[in-house]
Amino acid sequence: MKRRIHIVWSLLFSAVLLANAVLATFVGVIHIPADVLWQSFLHKFGLAADTTVPAFYEITLWQLRLPRIVMSLLAGASLAICGCVFQSIFRNPICDPYILGISSGASLGAAIAIIIGWDAFVFGITLPALATAILTLLLIMGIARLRGRHSTQTLLLTGIALNFFISAVITLLMVLNQKEMHQIFFWTMGSVATVSWQEIACLLPVMIIVILLLYWHAKDLNILQLGTETAQSLGVDARRVTYITLIASSVLIAVVVSFCGVIGFIGLIVPHIARLIFGSDNRHLFTYSLFFGAFFLLIADTLARTIAAPSELPVGSITALAGAPYFIFLLLRKH
Repeated sequence: MKRRIHIVWSLLFSAVLLANAVLATFVGVIHIPADVLWQSFLHKFGLAADTTVPAFYEITLWQLRLPRIVMSLLAGASLAICGCVFQSIFRNPICDPYILGISSGASLGAAIAIIIGWDAFVFGITLPALATAILTLLLIMGIARLRGRHSTQTLLLTGIALNFFISAVITLLMVLNQKEMHQIFFWTMGSVATVSWQEIACLLPVMIIVILLLYWHAKDLNILQLGTETAQSLGVDARRVTYITLIASSVLIAVVVSFCGVIGFIGLIVPHIARLIFGSDNRHLFTYSLFFGAFFLLIADTLARTIAAPSELPVGSITALAGAPYFIFLLLRKH
């Protein structure tokens, strides 16, 4: 019975997500009429032999608007499930890849790649972002374990401190490299305005592999919430599961950051809300976090490109406006 309920919820959320994605295609500086959208889709998929859709509508729809909508869905879902993993492992609702500095670590690699000129190559930004994201994760966990077993509070404070340090380093890099300042600033604020279908094609397989890996370890992550000793007694290799899931999450975060920049607080807000509504079983929580994260970033990006039109706001600023007060609220609840 419970399984049927979760299937119904999943189908409902899929329909809502698809409907909002379709509505988002109409919204923007250039309004695309419904009949033009329908004709363009029919022609694109070979269902209509001829089309009278103007060229600027075709360019706006297929090269600008649809790629950023699809990337918003994928990036939001990716950041949400990664936040869910971090909160599950550290057993704390205020743990988040953005707050712990993993996203900032990835943006540091992206900034260095831009300065060196690697952004002109395939995966020229992705690989440095991946390397610095994993190094940041290992550094945080290493510092937190210097005095024995680390606590969540120590881990959180270490991550916040490294976050400040990395942000300072990125600021210095921008000051010392004036030509690349604007492009580096793009990564620090977050945006999906310039994404392409090629970048989506790169993100999608990584996302699928990481999500399948996380679902494979969902039951082990449930057991880890009972404590390391309890998990070990139940036959779960806590250290192995922790490192596999954290590194896999960091890989996904690094790929998202390399394409979209730093978009914060999705991994904080979304899993916490999903957990309050549907419980803490990761086998279901992962699914709802994917839906909620995709929906959250889709709405944030739609607001970012409409509320100040024809200008555009960084989507990271929209998510921060929602996430920062929520983070303070959680801190007050946790004393």
